[in-house]
Amino acid sequence: MRSLLFLLDPERAHALALTALRWRGRLPSPRAITSARLATQVAGIDWPNPLGLAAGADKDGVAVDGWYALGLGGVEVGTLTPLPQPGNPRPRLFRLVEDGAVVNRFGFNNRGLDAGLARVAGRRRAGVLGVNVGANKDAADRVADYRDGVARAASVTDYVTINISSPNTPGLRDLQHGAALRELLAACTAARGTTPLFLKVAPDLSPAEVDDIARAAIEAGVDALVVGNTTVTRPSLRSALGKEAGGLSGAPLAALARTRLADFRAATGGVVALVAAGGIDTGAEAYARIRAGASLVQLYTGLVYGGAGLPRRMLRDLDALLARDGFTRVADAVGTASR
Repeated sequence: MRSLLFLLDPERAHALALTALRWRGRLPSPRAITSARLATQVAGIDWPNPLGLAAGADKDGVAVDGWYALGLGGVEVGTLTPLPQPGNPRPRLFRLVEDGAVVNRFGFNNRGLDAGLARVAGRRRAGVLGVNVGANKDAADRVADYRDGVARAASVTDYVTINISSPNTPGLRDLQHGAALRELLAACTAARGTTPLFLKVAPDLSPAEVDDIARAAIEAGVDALVVGNTTVTRPSLRSALGKEAGGLSGAPLAALARTRLADFRAATGGVVALVAAGGIDTGAEAYARIRAGASLVQLYTGLVYGGAGLPRRMLRDLDALLARDGFTRVADAVGTASR
């Protein structure tokens, strides 16, 4: 199947994969994988297992049941913006096959909050659902876009993530810093009601920026930090497509993502839950991130190369690693590498 999809333009192939998943989700009993060892609680939410889908893979929430059918414990749809927007011109998605990586410069292309929320609202779900919200590219008041997105999404989802770390909307990452970050968090925490609020940050941060974000998140009562998004840096890459503008994800991001996760674990002291994303494509890597401090892990690019069977393989291996090391619950393994 992968060889056939790889013959197509990457964005076309992705659309076809979503169509297949949408039909898969209509078959009987799509459900996330769980066990006494894999089940966990994060941000007051019961998760069947700690493996989730990162935002960006299913921006409009068209195949949520299909993702659960692959075994995933959580699905994060989006990024959804208040108004529909087409995103950046094509081509804007590139496979770096030699590197097991992807570069994208989508620019929050989506059909808008109304359409996305209508698609996921009121449905029975086999796992946890998150909605990731952002601001329109031409918004006069980006904080207002986030506040309104959080308020509207909070009533139909288990948690809301505010994404201020995409490199593909000019100026968006400025919201990660100082007074702008605190204004944003104040508006969003007021809008979320009792729904848990997650904050998605970039991996391209200095130690001082990590400390400032951690402090602001703790002060605002953010429930979890998603660490992190794609990177604008370029480690050594074999593919010539690595020169394309946009955010890099996949295997080459793993080392940076691991470092940033450890930085946020140290900066938060374990007070705020962490969600690891970036370069995770095996059960062993998921286990390493959990032991480094992540309560949950998310996939995206790993699925491009690992295929639909990847979540089940990862969960089987993760369960075996937990058993090998004597952990009866995945939560007991969180942060043990730094103790």
